[in-house]
Amino acid sequence: MTTVDSELVTITGVEELRELYGMPKERAVTKERTRLLDVDREWLAAAPFCLIATSDAEGNVDVSPKGDPAGFAHVLDERTLAIPDRPGNNRVDGFTNILANPHVGLLFVIPGRPDSLRINGRARLVREAPFFDDMIVKGHRPKLAVLVDVEQVFFHCAKAFLRSSLWKPETWNPAAVDTHARLIKRVQETEETLEELEAYYGPSYEQNMYKG
Repeated sequence: MTTVDSELVTITGVEELRELYGMPKERAVTKERTRLLDVDREWLAAAPFCLIATSDAEGNVDVSPKGDPAGFAHVLDERTLAIPDRPGNNRVDGFTNILANPHVGLLFVIPGRPDSLRINGRARLVREAPFFDDMIVKGHRPKLAVLVDVEQVFFHCAKAFLRSSLWKPETWNPAAVDTHARLIKRVQETEETLEELEAYYGPSYEQNMYKG
């Protein structure tokens, strides 16, 4: 036990948690849905970004960002949607998690909006389907899609985004930390020089983002 642990007052049960927070308002409880409504489809059509949370059989969690032009989440029907995968670092952490544990949580974000859309369900990995042709972007067809069987849908309140002032440009400070190339050199052992990394993550990085 660390010094910090010895000073903690932890919560160990649901009753204690409810004593601290109380019960949710009726509106918070009844907002859950089990299928996609027209309002959800409208949100998905406008959202260019989402986060996918997965965990393996032992409960180890991963969160992966997914982004494409708005409407990239392909709605197949009121209980099914598909998310195309694009070239990345090939770690496929989330995908290996899905193979072990299909439960996923998704958070869809529209830039400038402080609220968000949450979808929970079970996922499958699909390597070919007719709807892949509808997911072509800049001539690139996905090699894989995450097919989500929807179990729970609801709109999430705006407080976290408002507290963080996330969408207020006057609060942005991208230079607060080193460039991505410099971060790599600080935390990883790599034979690549800083100049090589900066060239890789330079203007051509965005131009090549759909190439494997």
